Amino acid sequence: MLRLVRTTSETPDFRALVQLLDQDLARRDGAEHAFYAQFNKIDKINHVVVAYEGDDPVGCGAIKEFDANQMEVKRMFVQPAHRGAGVAPAVLAELERWAGELGYAACVLETGKKQPEAIRLYEKSGYAFTPNYGQYIGVENSVCLRKELV
Repeated sequence: MLRLVRTTSETPDFRALVQLLDQDLARRDGAEHAFYAQFNKIDKINHVVVAYEGDDPVGCGAIKEFDANQMEVKRMFVQPAHRGAGVAPAVLAELERWAGELGYAACVLETGKKQPEAIRLYEKSGYAFTPNYGQYIGVENSVCLRKELV
């Protein structure tokens, strides 16, 4: 039974999952990893969801304010052995619920073209491609997506 816990970036289970995420991204992104890593600091993120199977942390994600109307989805990750079991959609839906509860109208995110499974997740979850924003403008490997919250 999947259990979702709202927490902060101070949670050791979140930090451990993010280390695994960073290792995965370093392999995928190669030489570009250092560019992306500078935008993925986890200090002081107050809106984190960790997914548990029993006592085992199996996935995570976070949101942080992008602007007054939008939250940015960050640090989505599911342990490889638990992929395809609905963990990522559950974490994403919980993050969206939380953003809505906080009064935000939309969520935005950036992901890499080298993460096609992430792009599929976001598209299936109702996200649409939007022009690259902020530090991702002009970055060939980046795609940005956005979803209006109901």
